[in-house]
Amino acid sequence: MKRGFNFSPGPGTLPLEVLEQAAEEMLDWCGTGMGVMEMSHRGKAFMSILNQAQDDLRELLMVPDNYKILFMQGGAVAENAIIPMNLLGYCAETPPIADYIVTGFWSDKSQKEARRYCNVNIAASSEGRHFTHLPRQEEWKLSQDPAYIHICTNETIHGVEYFWEPDLPGVGLPEVPLVADVSSHILSRPMDVSKFGVMYGGAQKNIGPSGMTFVIVREDLLDRALPICPSVFTWKTVAENNSMYNTPPTYAIYIAGLVFEWLKRNGGLKAMEKQNVAKAQLLYGYLDSSNFYCTFVEKDCRSRMNVPFFLHDDALNDKFFAGAESYGLLQLNGHSSVGGVRASIYNAMPLAGVQALVDYLRDFERIHG
Repeated sequence: MKRGFNFSPGPGTLPLEVLEQAAEEMLDWCGTGMGVMEMSHRGKAFMSILNQAQDDLRELLMVPDNYKILFMQGGAVAENAIIPMNLLGYCAETPPIADYIVTGFWSDKSQKEARRYCNVNIAASSEGRHFTHLPRQEEWKLSQDPAYIHICTNETIHGVEYFWEPDLPGVGLPEVPLVADVSSHILSRPMDVSKFGVMYGGAQKNIGPSGMTFVIVREDLLDRALPICPSVFTWKTVAENNSMYNTPPTYAIYIAGLVFEWLKRNGGLKAMEKQNVAKAQLLYGYLDSSNFYCTFVEKDCRSRMNVPFFLHDDALNDKFFAGAESYGLLQLNGHSSVGGVRASIYNAMPLAGVQALVDYLRDFERIHG
């Protein structure tokens, strides 16, 4: 079997060790005589998988004790509605206001969904500069008393990443929670969870397969849901039932647990950040040295996970992608909304994969430049 290097933005590549273990355990998990997909979600076997996954994620991110970890369904797009439905119920003002920082496709999608439930104040936006930078915190024009402030800490499509965590003490009364969509760079480096009221995302980037979302929520925010929020999406209900209010995405949780164990075996998030820095430097270093390719994101906020770039001659795109696939470099197409090329180099992408991509970029430029 020959596996290529998969640069998909999501579902993304998974560690080979994880896939091999899952294959080995497919028919019989730990001598139970059944696979994880077949076992009762309330039985002892699966409960041990769930509890271990929660414990390992808490350990990896150093999640404080006053935060709950929830495993849910619906994808991060569904969370765009679940967020306001869970945080607007305490507001006296009708309709309430939420502040959004718009830095790319996904934060823009988030604020549009939130408008179904509240007034939205765009406190800052980088759209005027084509989402190539991050507005500094001192530029944010926050509301007087928003229900929450929302950011997307890594924009998968436009390739911008926060390397700083906003510090917002004393904004409004009660304290305004900072909510972050961390879907596409969660577990790529340490993060200070205590800076956020809520961190959420889809699993299919650095955690596991699609079908599962995670929410890390401070306990004092669990009782703010609107009456219209469905029970299955109400964080308090999900937390009280240990993510078991309904049948959870059992196999996705199992794979996530294997990924967490893989991260721990390989040195945790500090070691992973070191590897991710090396991969990003290798790829950006070549792109910066070339006149054949270009990338427009400002250097201080270039994503380490998602690297969008362009050929100067778009007419060569089809040849580029066909050649890449023949080299085993897979799923490099940019998002349809922006075009170009995008290399997603998540945790499971080895340095050898990035080196193979750089070698191909150099060869393609030599032939067609």
